[in-house]
Amino acid sequence: MVKAIVFDFDGVLFDTEPLHYDMFRQVLRMEGISLAPDVYYARYVGLTDPACFRAVLADYGRSPVSSETVARLVHRKTELMQASLRAQLPVVPGVRDCVDTVASRYRTAVASGALREEIVLCLELAGMTSMFEHVSAAQDVHQGKPAPALYLHALAALNRRSALRADECVAIEDTPHGIEAAHQAGMRCIAVATTLPESRLSAADVVVPSLQTTTLERLLCRLA
Repeated sequence: MVKAIVFDFDGVLFDTEPLHYDMFRQVLRMEGISLAPDVYYARYVGLTDPACFRAVLADYGRSPVSSETVARLVHRKTELMQASLRAQLPVVPGVRDCVDTVASRYRTAVASGALREEIVLCLELAGMTSMFEHVSAAQDVHQGKPAPALYLHALAALNRRSALRADECVAIEDTPHGIEAAHQAGMRCIAVATTLPESRLSAADVVVPSLQTTTLERLLCRLA
């Protein structure tokens, strides 16, 4: 029996992946690195900010990368991201009603490699804060996706209120890294093709074009 739905954030609740790419591109350009969109979506999408900067710098021959450098780049990207989100909030169409319905029937949480301040800001601006019992963010774990740490952190938090097993949770994701993280945590996964084509998400238990195309109840029936 499914008792909880754990949502990824970027690309699932908010259409922020294009913004993330643009902010990474701007910050890296100041470092003399040109990051093409096809390279970003093929190699780096779904990574945490520190992991993405480390990976890009390493791939472009900038190793070793100091913690101070990564922190500086993350801080700059966060400033740009916050300003952009306040200017125009990219809520995925239909997601507010979807989550509201889900929250009336299941326990809900967010497990995302995004920074907590970005998640909190978006949920507050969208009026969705109360729809989630818990939020696990990048600062809560040492390893981002595809490691299972974020999902395990969210599960542990939900368990503090009442007992819940991993196999009673379903994750909703939009990247291969996220799908792998959910599966490693022992959860089944529904993938939405909002960020990447369905062919890139085949490892998920169910793949749909978006959460608007069907009801969650029907998706859960497909998991049975």
